[in-house]
Amino acid sequence: MDATSRESIYNFLEKNTTYEKLTIFFILLNVVGFIVGTFFNEQYNPSPPFACGSTCDSLWFGNDETNALSTFLNIGSTSVLELITVCIFTVDYILRLWTADLEHESYKGLGGRIRYMLSLYPLVDLVSLAPFYINSFIVRESDFESSFQWVRALRLFRMLRVEGRYDLALGMLDDVFYEQRGVLGVALFVGATIWLGASSLYYIAERDNPDMIYCGAVPNDVCDSDAVDVSMCTIDEWGFVDCTLAGCPPTDEYPEPCFNLYRSIPSASYFTLLNLFGEYPMIDSHSFAGKIVGTIVAVIAVAVFALPAGIVGNGFEDVIARRREEKSGEDEEEPLKSKALIAGSNSLRGRMYNVFHSRASSNPAPLSGAFEYLTDALVIITALGFMLDTVSFTNEDGESRPLITLFFSEVFDYVEVVSAGIFTYQYIMQVYSISENPDYNGLSGRIQYVTSFIPLVDLLSFLPFWINAFTPIQFSTTVRCVRLLRILRFDRYTNAFSSFDDVLRDSADILAMTGFTALVLWVFFSVLLYFSERDNHDEEVASYYRTIPHAMWVTLLNLAGESPLSNYTVVGKVATGIIGLFASGLFGIPIGVLGAGFEELVEEEDDDNQEEEEGGGQQTGGKYFGTGQEHACFCFVNGEGSKIASLFELLSHSLCLITVVIGIVQTVPGWENFLGSIEWIAVIFFTIEYALRLYGAPSDPDFGGEHVDSHTARICFVISFFSFVDLLGIAPFYFALAFPNSWIAANDFYLRLFRIVRLIKLDKYFPSITLIDDVVRLKRKVLTVTGFAAVTLWIIFAAFLYLAENLDTENAVDPVPVYGCGSSNRPAIIEAQEEEVPFWKFWIKEEEMITPEPVYEGLECTMSDRFQNFFDSMIYTGIHLTGDYPVITYNLAGRVICFFMVIVAVGVVAIPSGIIAGSFAEIVQSKARARSGKRPARGNIGDDWYDIQYAALEGIPPPFSALGLEFDIWQQNVNDFLNGKENTTRQAKWTPAASAFRKFMLTLIIVNIVSVVLQSIPEIDRYIGNEHSNFFNVLEGISAIFFATEYLLRLLSAPKSRAALYSTTVYATTFFGLVDFVSAAPWFIRQYLLFTGAIELGSNSARLFRVFRVARILEIEGFVIAFSKLDNVFRASKEILKATGLMALIIWIICGSLFFIFEENNPNWRECDSSIPPWGNDAIPGCYDFATTAACNEVYPEMCKQEAFTDIPNSLYYTAVFLVGEWGLVDFTWPGRLVCMFLCVAGIGLYAIPTGALFDSFGAIIGMGGDD
Repeated sequence: MDATSRESIYNFLEKNTTYEKLTIFFILLNVVGFIVGTFFNEQYNPSPPFACGSTCDSLWFGNDETNALSTFLNIGSTSVLELITVCIFTVDYILRLWTADLEHESYKGLGGRIRYMLSLYPLVDLVSLAPFYINSFIVRESDFESSFQWVRALRLFRMLRVEGRYDLALGMLDDVFYEQRGVLGVALFVGATIWLGASSLYYIAERDNPDMIYCGAVPNDVCDSDAVDVSMCTIDEWGFVDCTLAGCPPTDEYPEPCFNLYRSIPSASYFTLLNLFGEYPMIDSHSFAGKIVGTIVAVIAVAVFALPAGIVGNGFEDVIARRREEKSGEDEEEPLKSKALIAGSNSLRGRMYNVFHSRASSNPAPLSGAFEYLTDALVIITALGFMLDTVSFTNEDGESRPLITLFFSEVFDYVEVVSAGIFTYQYIMQVYSISENPDYNGLSGRIQYVTSFIPLVDLLSFLPFWINAFTPIQFSTTVRCVRLLRILRFDRYTNAFSSFDDVLRDSADILAMTGFTALVLWVFFSVLLYFSERDNHDEEVASYYRTIPHAMWVTLLNLAGESPLSNYTVVGKVATGIIGLFASGLFGIPIGVLGAGFEELVEEEDDDNQEEEEGGGQQTGGKYFGTGQEHACFCFVNGEGSKIASLFELLSHSLCLITVVIGIVQTVPGWENFLGSIEWIAVIFFTIEYALRLYGAPSDPDFGGEHVDSHTARICFVISFFSFVDLLGIAPFYFALAFPNSWIAANDFYLRLFRIVRLIKLDKYFPSITLIDDVVRLKRKVLTVTGFAAVTLWIIFAAFLYLAENLDTENAVDPVPVYGCGSSNRPAIIEAQEEEVPFWKFWIKEEEMITPEPVYEGLECTMSDRFQNFFDSMIYTGIHLTGDYPVITYNLAGRVICFFMVIVAVGVVAIPSGIIAGSFAEIVQSKARARSGKRPARGNIGDDWYDIQYAALEGIPPPFSALGLEFDIWQQNVNDFLNGKENTTRQAKWTPAASAFRKFMLTLIIVNIVSVVLQSIPEIDRYIGNEHSNFFNVLEGISAIFFATEYLLRLLSAPKSRAALYSTTVYATTFFGLVDFVSAAPWFIRQYLLFTGAIELGSNSARLFRVFRVARILEIEGFVIAFSKLDNVFRASKEILKATGLMALIIWIICGSLFFIFEENNPNWRECDSSIPPWGNDAIPGCYDFATTAACNEVYPEMCKQEAFTDIPNSLYYTAVFLVGEWGLVDFTWPGRLVCMFLCVAGIGLYAIPTGALFDSFGAIIGMGGDD
């Protein structure tokens, strides 16, 4: 064929728009058919939506090898759609390969064609075709036939070729990795080190924990995991689990049917990875030691581990910002603004315009404001009516009654009719009069108006009412739910939601690029996990992956940063790990673009209102108020004027912390009287302090003044915030003494927990909580707009989630007895509520009403128990809007609602807390600069004493050794050998021998780390044995000798090392010196303990020393600088850390204490012996019949156990996990729910400020930003 024909074919493939559209159509049709086809694979989904016979399967899906087409062709299961697609794509691939040299000269010849085949798009084309040919002609009728099916999802990537705009998404990713290459490796090293270290700690803490034994990885006919009592299982010295006594013996096929999830470091690494993502699927199964590790991971490690993802995310933000700047020169369409025509104001239409468009009118009617207030009031009343109408209570006879009585229900019905009428009239008048505005003149103008945001909201505020009124179908709950959309009418005051079209327009290209990337990732990982998990022996996991659409629900949550399931196959664990490490960051970009665009738009409108408030408090210019004695008392309690005053202040701080710790420890059973005498001392001390503060109040600038008398100043002090805090810390103690037989004395234990609020006293010295009002004042307008958007979305999504789940009796949940389910007194059938014909349906006869079918319900707890009313729904919706999904057993409607929450709402709802956090840090830094009276010193971020001293030694030679010239020369040679010799460009150079030694030590470090990981695997550990001469022990001994020798040489040569500031002491106390010491010392300590018989070889103590070798990974710091900068990180963040660290501590401890008080006896966290019935009767009480777990144990000794919030240390563990955004427990009592909502709304954002500051400083110090 001639060159012209080849060029024509090439142009047809690359430039013909009709062919492009046809290709996109076949790609989408094929992928959709592939996804939908999994509904009809009855092996995994026994209940398809409808029957798909042989002809249907032959045409579309190809699931059945015996369908007509597959039988005729004898090439395995296939379909007409698959054959057509394969034919088109095969011809396309051959033609593109044939004309490849026309695309680029480098693709000429055989070598060029091979190069072309290995490039991205041809490789995608080939891989997407390969499964058909492999399954049809190579592995047909073999075990591998279905192994390649998932690759068909890669056909979606072909759209990148035909739609060039989407190709930019991959280009952006390449730009990000290229620009951040200098620091990404450092951050990955930090993340990997944290991961390995935390995995090792979890392995040590949990390897013998029976609660971590899992029996669900084998078929039920081998072992019924639900019936296994893991307390009867044993774990041997190697880590093997034997559950024979529990009814799950080993078999030839499954020699270890039950195993510990943390049996080895590799096994622990997956669950540790989830923890480092902020997910705790095993939150209530950890041992005490495991909870300590989990708390450390939640408080510290999560932020450090997030560095790689943060670098990629920041890189994308930079690339997106540059692309926006490139488009900034283009003309932007001005939004339409309504103005009244004064000339038409005397006509009826003009007068109506001035009434119903008063906010846009320059000549509003006198009554327009009153009418606006009336409609606003009706919106609030009808919204509250719906919310309260969903609430019921149980009377003394055990009958459920609505909170709103029949009388008030009829009142709300009348209000609803009046509201619908007024809103209808208002809408008609608005549409009628809008033509007074020239922007909306004529029919086309009215159409443009009615399709804009606010008029659509107005239409939705009454239309569902009239649809329900004139139809015989009774769906009043849905109609009442839709009423809540009326709150969007308040957007006319904030323009929050009407600004979204600007955000979408400004970010359209970026959203298209990143949105498509997110879609491809979603489909790809859903298909991959469908094929890997549909055969999972764990029935719960397999049920979520029985079809690709089912898999897409959990994969959506994985990509949103959630891990609601954890017992995956190996392939599933790898896939979900990749999702958490990389894909979730890419998936979140379009969500972040929407949120950032909205925040940017709102803040642009508020630029004129933001003024930074600086200053360190009131200045008196050296003048004080009150008498000399009053001023002396004021100075003394504030640590001013003398050393005794400073010591008094230090003692006050110390007692605050000590008594808080004592109060926490005393909640642990058996420790109730722990250091009780110190509480006496503290109360007396704080009483004296309070008296001194009260007496010195006239001299306090906050209460006294030139024109304020002493009595007034003291009254102001008594009613102040800090006085209230002081009294809470001491008053309960005196009340209990004064009234020994009163309610106060009976509840003395709980009242004394008020001592924990003494932490807030420290706010006087490290202002944090008291700065919140400054934050709100600084960002008042922005918080108003974004807060309205967040609350509105919260209410609307809560309403729709309530509507979807209120009658969901299909999806069972774990027992939640505090919500009234699981009781034997519960009726087996709950009849549908009989509703009378509303008076506005007077034209419909009662017998013509179509009512819902009755709901059949057993004794199980279901999702309907969690969503009994609107306020219940608000709790779970609030948690979901923080990005967490501890509840995933939703029906289809609930999943669709959650999808929109993930895509749209989460980014917007997070804006207010993000603004508060950012403004808080801004104000703290501002006040710190004001106090110091100077700008930050020049130099690198976080420079400290070491950096200054190191710089001062520039050009200064090392001192001579006191041991003579020969020793001096030896020291210098050793230093040059270990640290390299600087050349003229100040770069370290090593001799070949020194370079070989460095490589040997690096190899030895890696070998040691790998050996620790391998030795933790029970099979390998048992095979090697515990003898002193085994391979691992010999390797450990040799390695320890090398590390110890290197450490000693570095100590001796430190006086010649500028990095050690020419000091042996400095080297021994710096990061590198401590790491070198820790790398060698544990082996020698272990050998000494083994020699003296203090520990035994193979014991957990010996294993702990063995795992310490993992710390040798920090020796790589000599090759990749990262952790040695941690002191600089803390120093660079010290101002924010002092203020926000205290606030985070206060939030953590106070919320943890409140959770303990409210949830200590929540029956949802109670477990009883299987011999105790869940619910009983007067003769035999059940597990959940008792008000407290202690009362249960009085009747059934040692048979009732509270699993969570048993004491404050236990509550602090759960609260630490909650504060990283992971709600592993959600079925709280109502007081606990209020604490939960506080954390969702503000607590998580405020708590995250210290870790965010550390993240920013660490990134700045290692050079994050791409400038390198």
